[in-house]
Amino acid sequence: MDQNTTNSERLKRILLVEDDDALANVYVTRLQAEGFDVRRVANGEDALASALSYKPDLVLLDVMMPKVSGFDVLDILRNTPETANLKIIMLTALSQDSDKQRAEALGVDEYLVKSQVVIADVIDRIRAHLSQA
Repeated sequence: MDQNTTNSERLKRILLVEDDDALANVYVTRLQAEGFDVRRVANGEDALASALSYKPDLVLLDVMMPKVSGFDVLDILRNTPETANLKIIMLTALSQDSDKQRAEALGVDEYLVKSQVVIADVIDRIRAHLSQA
């Protein structure tokens, strides 16, 4: 199957990994309205399983979650052949430079701090990363 045909025929898939239900619902609603196919999971363990089964084009990843942290999810995804090249944007409340540096060292594509962006900014960043894919 020609990959270009496949991408134009189906919606881009976003895996949203967020344990805050209210915030997750806002993002799911907005992303779907923007024309994305969205799957939301609430913890890192489910994120790892979904990354393999759902095959998202991009992962929007929270850091502080039950079971497995976003940093660990990022590390595992980057070191798994099937998910090593996934686009991953971390969207987190952690605004320390040390957290951002840790994410970058683990290979995140972008690190966004929730308090510093609005949802429209996040959509713009997702579109930018997907257009590079």
